[in-house]
Amino acid sequence: MEEQYLQNLSETEFIEHYQKTEKDKYEKPSITTDMVIFTMDTEKVLDNRKKAGKELQLLLIQRGGHPYKGEWALAGGFMGIDEDVDTAVQRELKEETGVDGIYAEQLYTWSAVDRDPRMRIVSVSYLALIDQGKLPPLQAGDDADDVKWFSVKETVVESRDEEIGSTISRTEEVKLELTSGEITISATLERVTVTEGTNTKTTVKITEQQGIAFDHAEIILYSLDRLRGKVNYTNIAFNLVGEEFTLPDLQQVYEVILGKKLNKVQFRRHVEDMVLDTGKEIRTGAYRPSKLYRYNAAWIHDQWK
Repeated sequence: MEEQYLQNLSETEFIEHYQKTEKDKYEKPSITTDMVIFTMDTEKVLDNRKKAGKELQLLLIQRGGHPYKGEWALAGGFMGIDEDVDTAVQRELKEETGVDGIYAEQLYTWSAVDRDPRMRIVSVSYLALIDQGKLPPLQAGDDADDVKWFSVKETVVESRDEEIGSTISRTEEVKLELTSGEITISATLERVTVTEGTNTKTTVKITEQQGIAFDHAEIILYSLDRLRGKVNYTNIAFNLVGEEFTLPDLQQVYEVILGKKLNKVQFRRHVEDMVLDTGKEIRTGAYRPSKLYRYNAAWIHDQWK
């Protein structure tokens, strides 16, 4: 009887009926956004000749209230009922850090039942990259005690492989260390990658952490994996250099992300279609002048020709 009644309703009538009788039957989770914001620190010249290497840095805020009061977390917050997640993440970023209008892409959705002690919360994470030269002075928002850039160090402490039939698994113990001045926070995570035929699945769980709020250590590690995975086939690394840059600077960015040294000739061959010579040069310290390049915006379209 009820089903026949519903079938005879117009769509407008059905929605009105649903909102009156069905809408409150289900407990609703809240939605938050978390932004993993990376930059590359500015290269320094030592003794007018020796260059200090670049390092990847991550933006974190110190929580001003419970839960995890005083601990460090990714920038983010709750999505309003009248906004989408893309709008929410940019708003929260501006409110908590003063940073506005940077490159960001949606990364992953985190929905573990117990990820937040307050209530059921689903978080949509974003990966963001910004050139340090474009950064405004950092300022903590109303609900944050502080905001800082942390140097990122990821170390695989132990790794073991296992093969059973057609299934290959790798279990890694990973140490994540984040440092800003005298502050060091850390987490130990277990990363398990299982490959069966053409299917590969990676799971990560936190086994221990100090000073990092919620499951944000897991989100950070996932972001590092995604960044490494994308750098070789996309233009993502160019978000970490200025509008004009030298090829050695660009190569250092790639090397820091990938965690290994690259062959100079092979690297330049890899990026040759992605860069344009500006006709300018820059001299750093006692080194001979280096050519300045800029990103070739047509490269992404040329891939489909």
